[in-house]
Amino acid sequence: MNGLRGLLAEFAGADDVLAATRAARRAGYVALEVFSPYPVEGVAEALGFRTRLAWVTFVAGLLGGAAIFLFQGWVHAIDWQLDIGGRRSFAAPAFIVPTFEITILAAALATVFAMFVKNGLPRLHHPLFAVPAFERASQDRFFLFIGADDPRFAESTVRAFLGSLAPLEVHDVSR
Repeated sequence: MNGLRGLLAEFAGADDVLAATRAARRAGYVALEVFSPYPVEGVAEALGFRTRLAWVTFVAGLLGGAAIFLFQGWVHAIDWQLDIGGRRSFAAPAFIVPTFEITILAAALATVFAMFVKNGLPRLHHPLFAVPAFERASQDRFFLFIGADDPRFAESTVRAFLGSLAPLEVHDVSR
């Protein structure tokens, strides 16, 4: 590669970037990102966006809840038995509130951590910020980015493909 991170096509409207995204997926490109000033209905489906974040949350909550329940059982029934009001040592109803709280805490922490990892954060600078036109992504422009890490990426081919989608301009994004 010649230091190119990818190509960025600039569009004037949401319908244009949505049509371009669908065309890019049909052409077989997978390293796609869309940037827009507001959510565009259908872009997630057009990108083929799927996440496993719900499973991460579920598994972390389940493991956190099971761990604290077993820990309480071990402490109260095996390690530090106390006779409190004649109650049996393994009093599972007494473990419900801490188990619930730790389940929620573990799920929330795992979700936040997984989100940071998935989004590549913290990232203080992204090469897209060096493209002068990109600051309009938060105002009135829509952008489709095809990354150089795409298996089908060849600069001349992708540039011609993006040009065929009638963008306002195609920008190089350097590393």
